[in-house]
Amino acid sequence: MQALYDEWLKMATHVGAVCLAEKRIVAGAESCTGGLISAVLTSVSGSSAWVDRGFVTYSNEAKIELLGVSPATLEAFGAVSEETAREMALGALARSRATLAYSVTGVAGPTGGTASKPVGMVCFGFAAATGVVTATKHFLGDRSSVREQSVNFVLARLAAKS
Repeated sequence: MQALYDEWLKMATHVGAVCLAEKRIVAGAESCTGGLISAVLTSVSGSSAWVDRGFVTYSNEAKIELLGVSPATLEAFGAVSEETAREMALGALARSRATLAYSVTGVAGPTGGTASKPVGMVCFGFAAATGVVTATKHFLGDRSSVREQSVNFVLARLAAKS
């Protein structure tokens, strides 16, 4: 676990450097990762200069109340969908002073998967003033592995130059 944490800290430090250089401020909306990404980002000393806040919205009610996700979106597409990830990211952006917001919603397992949304399916959103990008990944492994791969994906995307 220490090796994984050390790698995440290295990645988060790089995210911080990119954010500072590009004057980005980050906010996050997390469901299946339960705030793990925010915890990693704020492990970096000085991260208060580029991290504004994180929303842990595990339930649909939290997604609606804290992020403004439409009940109609949840009804039509479900919590694990790019449509919900899009609204989560936009909600985090609108309810913070961030210039870039990420969102994560998925099925980490070992239960909760279906034929159309199997364990390991995770949807992501990245919102900025320029628009929103979404993605869906299908990760293999147990609950911890799915969450770890989700953290890696978000950190890599946040570190990418705009």
